[in-house]
Formats: sequence, C-alpha cells, structure tokens
Amino acid sequence: MIDVLEEAAYTVPDMSCAHCERAVAAELEAVPGVASVEVHLDAKRVTILGDALDDTTIRAAIERAGYEAL
Repeated sequence: MIDVLEEAAYTVPDMSCAHCERAVAAELEAVPGVASVEVHLDAKRVTILGDALDDTTIRAAIERAGYEAL
C-alpha cells in the first residue's frame, strides 16, 4: 500500500536570511508526521509534506523558531 502524504504551505513573512531558513526547517522537521520541509526564503514560503499534519502543531513549531505563520 502506498502512503499518500498531505501537503501544507505557509507564508512566513519575517524570514530574511539563511539562519531563519535553518531555524524554521529544524523546528518543523521535529514535528511528528512531517516527512519533508522545503523553505523558500525568497518567497517567504514553507511547504511541508507529511502524514496527519496538524495545523496548530505546525504553527507552534514555526513560532518556536521565532516567526509567525500566515
């Protein structure tokens, strides 16, 4: 059986450097169910693939990194 991963995308307007990118990615990669994280610094966008992704948990992880998700 093939697992189908969910995709979630968020705008993180305050990301402005490689440190921001790494901080957000590290927090999101630690969230249960997250399979992959792509941070697009120029677009200020984060895309997450995973299983049973929880919006509240993802937003909390981004906040732990010091940023707000829109």
